[in-house]
Amino acid sequence: MTGIYNDIYYLRMVKMIQKARKKKSMEICLNDLLYAVSYALDCVEHELIGATIYHAKRVAYLSVQTGRVLGLNEQELLNLAACAVLHDNALTEYIQSEYLNGTDVVSYKEQITLGAHCSMGEDNISQMPFYSQVKDVILYHHERADGNGPFGRITEQTPLLARLIHLADNIDVEFDLNSVSRLKYEKVCNYLTKNIGILFDEIVAKAFIGAFPLEKMQQLQGENIEPLLHNCLPVIKIKYTDKELIGLSTIFAKITDYKSRLTSKHSLEIARKAKKMGRFYGYGKEEQAKLYFAGALHDIGKLIVDTDILEKPGKLTEEEYLHVQNHAYATYQILHSIEGLEDITSWASMHHEKLDGSGYPFGKTVEELGHNERLMACLDIYQALVEARSYKNGMPHKKAMKILYKMAADGKLDERIVYDIDECFGQYTINLTAGSIQ
Repeated sequence: MTGIYNDIYYLRMVKMIQKARKKKSMEICLNDLLYAVSYALDCVEHELIGATIYHAKRVAYLSVQTGRVLGLNEQELLNLAACAVLHDNALTEYIQSEYLNGTDVVSYKEQITLGAHCSMGEDNISQMPFYSQVKDVILYHHERADGNGPFGRITEQTPLLARLIHLADNIDVEFDLNSVSRLKYEKVCNYLTKNIGILFDEIVAKAFIGAFPLEKMQQLQGENIEPLLHNCLPVIKIKYTDKELIGLSTIFAKITDYKSRLTSKHSLEIARKAKKMGRFYGYGKEEQAKLYFAGALHDIGKLIVDTDILEKPGKLTEEEYLHVQNHAYATYQILHSIEGLEDITSWASMHHEKLDGSGYPFGKTVEELGHNERLMACLDIYQALVEARSYKNGMPHKKAMKILYKMAADGKLDERIVYDIDECFGQYTINLTAGSIQ
């Protein structure tokens, strides 16, 4: 165990812990967070139900601009945008629950409006710090004006924000507003008018038509939607408590984990273990929450990887393996633009790096990897070994630790952190006096 008590390393750890204990709250730009997550959700919806890329952002922009016509204030518009981006946050969770119940997943496109995913999504969104202002919006975003929606709510019984999202979502899915000709625009207007009192609230439908003349609707193509949405919303930075950080990141962990039935608890378990390690190191509650956040989001990049590849029973081709490897860089791409999330982005996206430079996505070496990046790398391997999956049983702690100690001896992992994981999650696997694995 050469170097396990390295004095320089120990002093750096002490300073880091002292710094972590001083912090009280964490400020994150909500706008950046929503834009980043919308990209990940779009990838999921595009694969699962054929929704167009930028669907979440387009639904948000359509809803916000219609809400502006109806006189919503800036805070209400931001709340509306948040719910619009997250309106299908439980889609992967719902589909996996149907799969586990024996439902043919091929038929999910016809089933997703039945309300189960609305209930799951509402439960997830309840972890957001502004939930009290948007209660029931996700739950009722598929309700029809005539009461024939999943919960039988008529217009007067459905929150305005839910009605706005319902219309925007319906129109974008029905007509693919990524490209709008004059003929398509006329069809949209006729469809809206025809369905007033049936699918849509009259006030919302007329406000939508007023908000989007042909020229404005033709601006919604592709990447154009990003600056449009950015410019129509106030920039809001929110100070999150440690409890709110954990709740927020749990939503995104669920979105990621339910992408594949093979890893439906992986991110949440790493998040919990990362938080426990933070407590083990004496970190304050906020720093523990940040570690939880990093664990919860470390695999968010897998949302861009095809499910067929993630769940392929046989050996991956070289091209498929590279595609899967790209998820770590995708995690970085999704998170790095979020103001206030700089540390978490680094910890989360470098969970496949190795001390000898053989890891990915950046090929970082020992000098370039901080303690928490090293910790996430160790925890990711440990969790993958000990968790049960459909094709394997989970390893006992002792057997998993032998693999981690071997990787540390080979210069891949931080041996001090491997030792700490052994102490934190089980009986010591290593005999320090003899210097051998038992």
